[in-house]
Amino acid sequence: MEEVGKRVIIAGAGNIGFRLAQSLEQSGYQVKLIERDPDRAQMVSEKLEDTVVLQGDAADEELLRQENIDTMELFCSLTNEDEANILSAMLAKRLGARRAMAIVNRAAYVDLIESSVLDIAISPRLSTVSALLSHVRRGDVVAAHSLRRGVAEAIEAVAHGDHKTSKIVGRQLSQIKLPAGATIGAIMRDDKLIRLDDETMIEEGDHVIIFVIDKRRIPDVEKLFQVSATFF
Repeated sequence: MEEVGKRVIIAGAGNIGFRLAQSLEQSGYQVKLIERDPDRAQMVSEKLEDTVVLQGDAADEELLRQENIDTMELFCSLTNEDEANILSAMLAKRLGARRAMAIVNRAAYVDLIESSVLDIAISPRLSTVSALLSHVRRGDVVAAHSLRRGVAEAIEAVAHGDHKTSKIVGRQLSQIKLPAGATIGAIMRDDKLIRLDDETMIEEGDHVIIFVIDKRRIPDVEKLFQVSATFF
């Protein structure tokens, strides 16, 4: 089976971009990080071990072609500028990147690019996490972000318990019965990104990122992360 996301380009070496690059390179991914500011690019290049750090503009078509953007499974635009993120992600997608993602803070921009070529636009400021989501009883949801104008959600939850008390801990992904429209997009373990396949097993303390297309299914995701009373 082909491993999606094996080759990744990240635009923006801020805190988010830098930490993502660290996690990916430690998990064996081939990562290139593009940063406009020369000093910042130099600094992160000294801290990263296997990531190729490039000083330049992620919206530079020639640069993206030189770095073989058409062979990349994922392009992540994570700068602090919405316009730059949108432009570079759309350009990367047009030039052949399999998937393109951009962080967009302005709600109006998310609506604007809703039907564009981008695969996903994440708006942290659109986060509509209810009190129920902030802490699931006998579970632990630590973050959630609204996607596609609030219709869908990306949820980060911590797995607790063991094979006897949890519906997910100690089980392979192929054994987990997810709610309809829900997909496990990533697993973080000890600050490292775990490569996903059907045999990947969720362990106690894993941070699991789940994409939920239909927000009405969120209660079902919450139940998935609940553990039985014998856990306490």
